[in-house]
Amino acid sequence: MMARSMADLLAILAQRVREALDRAFGESARQADPQIRPAQNPKFGDYQINAAMSLAKVLKSQPRQVAQQLVDALELDDWAEPPQIAGPGFINITLRDEALGKLAGELAADERLGLAHTDQPQTVVVDYSSPNVAKEMHVGHLRSTVIGDAIARTLELLGHRVVRQNHIGDWGTQFGMLIENLIETFSDDALMGMSFDIGDLNNFYKAAKQKFDTNLGFADRSRKRVVALQSGDAETVELWRTLYVKSLEHFDRTYDRLNVSFDPGDGDIRGESFYNDKLPGVIEALDRAGLLQTSEGAAVVYPEGFVGRDGEPLAMIVRKSDGGFLYATTDLAAVRYRVNELQARRVIYVTDARQKQHFSMVFKTAEMAGWVEESVHLEHVPFGTILGEDNKPFKTRSGETVKLEDLLDEAESRAAAIVAEKNPDLTEDERQRVAQVVGIGAIKYADLSNDRIKDYVFSWDRMLSMEGNTAPYLQYAYTRIRSIFRKAEVEAESLGGQAVTVSHPAERALVLKIAQWPDVVGQVAVALEPHRLCNWLYDLAVAYSAFYEHCPVIRADDEPTRRSRLALCDLTCRVLKQGLHLLGIDVLERM
Repeated sequence: MMARSMADLLAILAQRVREALDRAFGESARQADPQIRPAQNPKFGDYQINAAMSLAKVLKSQPRQVAQQLVDALELDDWAEPPQIAGPGFINITLRDEALGKLAGELAADERLGLAHTDQPQTVVVDYSSPNVAKEMHVGHLRSTVIGDAIARTLELLGHRVVRQNHIGDWGTQFGMLIENLIETFSDDALMGMSFDIGDLNNFYKAAKQKFDTNLGFADRSRKRVVALQSGDAETVELWRTLYVKSLEHFDRTYDRLNVSFDPGDGDIRGESFYNDKLPGVIEALDRAGLLQTSEGAAVVYPEGFVGRDGEPLAMIVRKSDGGFLYATTDLAAVRYRVNELQARRVIYVTDARQKQHFSMVFKTAEMAGWVEESVHLEHVPFGTILGEDNKPFKTRSGETVKLEDLLDEAESRAAAIVAEKNPDLTEDERQRVAQVVGIGAIKYADLSNDRIKDYVFSWDRMLSMEGNTAPYLQYAYTRIRSIFRKAEVEAESLGGQAVTVSHPAERALVLKIAQWPDVVGQVAVALEPHRLCNWLYDLAVAYSAFYEHCPVIRADDEPTRRSRLALCDLTCRVLKQGLHLLGIDVLERM
């Protein structure tokens, strides 16, 4: 729950309805949901109260009769016109113009734009991105990275302690084969003096993988190299550390371009290797809990509720017959660490939807082992696949996975061409900055604006369009508002305390949309669905466009109206900027 400010209109209305329910029906309605929704059609008012229909069943009464009793008990004179009952028992609320003006003024005066801190702050772990060491990041890492970052930013803004966790793939058989191939390919002197870049590592990995799949002797030596790595062999560990450091340099460069932050100094990057010494303890704890069983020499658990195609209980292997551990073991170790050491009360995993069953089994196992109290919530946030315009997984023309850096390069290049065409007066430095902000923002927004659980089609033309629900459209809306202040020769800061007068329908619509801001952010924090914020920001920009079209600002009829509308422009601008910031998208003063 959030500690609501007086600028949170929906919270105010909900509280008034709860008080009316208590006055009208007492104990029988004390737990009833007020069911307040923004009206879908302005002719029915601004908000609709739908509580009467469900409450009528509890009270064994007629919905319209319940609605009338509720209306009689409502005290909304300071905010709304007299409520109207419609249909079977809907209650329509139309807010007073002066109340909306007051609300806009309160929002404008609040640095947080009406968004209160939560009254129940938690430590929340958000696990996202998770690329593999010695491999270049590719398009498959985009969704986890930007969705996870948006969730972390949103929860942080609400006052939660957010611990970002980048669970990178930095351990296991693949490092045995990669290191063994490097040792067999290069002399000791060459290895010690070699300067790797991520492209080299990518090629080395491909060569090692081909060798591993076709050469039994090399495969055996690679497995022994894994044992050497796990036992701390100096040469092996030194090469592993080189691969790790070079990979992190690549990851950091990509994250910086995406405006995504992981701080190694704060422990944001904890890969598989971090949990290596904790894996035997996981096996022991599972055994103590009576969950460990043996199947064909492997140690397994059978999480409740999971069966295979044959209807038999589904096993989750936690230690192979050769003593090796698996992803499940590492993920169980991570759960224990996050709950016990980081004291997380909410742990969020942002991964591909195909991992749904894996995480469901891990969560159930942790629960059965008694590692997760009722106050702790483990949540999997699945997402769909990025498709090409052929509706197949997005690939290069040669059929290879698209490298993320190449994708970002192309986004900036395409954005630069559009900028050069639309605003040739910009300097070269300005063009580069605009191309970067618009190009990267377009890619991120195209991903975030789609319902995360669904696949979506990657389209350059659609995502870079200046029209429709795109980042460039929202960024331009912000820029256009900022240009008004330059033309008016007014500093937005000078409008502090400026009263807002609402008299035109377009002003009403804009203030009503802005008033939804705290509730929308709260919805994203609960549902972990950034597309809700994207859609709302687009609606806000559309509402502003209608306001701008119908309500002259600089050439308003009089100075009070001019300053009132400038204040409303500034409020819209600030909300747009804050909303885009939650998505990790920058804004520009000029485009």
